[in-house]
Amino acid sequence: MQLADKVIVVTGGGSGIGRALCQRFAHDRPAAIVAADLNADGAAETARAVGGSARTLDATREEEVQALVQDTLARHGRIDLFCSNAGIAVGSDETSPDGDWQRSWNLHVMAHVYAARAVLPHMLARGQGYLLNTASAAGLLTHINSAPYAVTKHGAVAFAEWLSVAHGAQGIRVSCLCPQGVITPLLNNGRENRSAFLLEGALQPEEVAECVVQGIAEERFLILPHPEVLGYMQRRANDHERWLAGMRRARAKAQQQTP
Repeated sequence: MQLADKVIVVTGGGSGIGRALCQRFAHDRPAAIVAADLNADGAAETARAVGGSARTLDATREEEVQALVQDTLARHGRIDLFCSNAGIAVGSDETSPDGDWQRSWNLHVMAHVYAARAVLPHMLARGQGYLLNTASAAGLLTHINSAPYAVTKHGAVAFAEWLSVAHGAQGIRVSCLCPQGVITPLLNNGRENRSAFLLEGALQPEEVAECVVQGIAEERFLILPHPEVLGYMQRRANDHERWLAGMRRARAKAQQQTP
């Protein structure tokens, strides 16, 4: 899919990857960009930068996602690309509070479900549409220091796969964005804890956004800004026991480096 003259919605558009996506999309002259974020100021700043519109949104509240879609359709007549991109990093291991597990589930899985419920009827009626769901390399591999993040990002990947299987023959294209470390507030907040190990090799959001545009142009399901993730996936599939042993070593090393 080419982005020129398309109507695009980006959740989590107020900062990080979401803002970079909006900025990169703007270069291709879409018809409209809607930046939605829980942070109203961030969404407004992104919208000003790209000549788009802003929307305050809690992506874990289905009624707000439905309203976002309906208002966009009323204003622009269609949605060509919906980027379900919001995310958080909370929790550590199996002892993490239920609240951390639930927050991760709500944003990393149910927010994608709510987006699909809201926008797919319109896209299916048109016989075309594109969903970009931001997951993580953790959804293909694991996160060695955060069980809630790893588990719910696996769920995000699984749901994106299901959408592609269920609706690919109906004109719906689906891509799943799975980066490793990206220099965003989400990662920076983890410098002193569970995410610090991801700083090595971390990309700028603008680099990720460029990979996304290329992936959408090629209509690839998996968009891997860190190409080495494909090799890690292959190792995991070829020898799961060896891969698990390697992850144990990586976790031990990361924990030694955590202050």
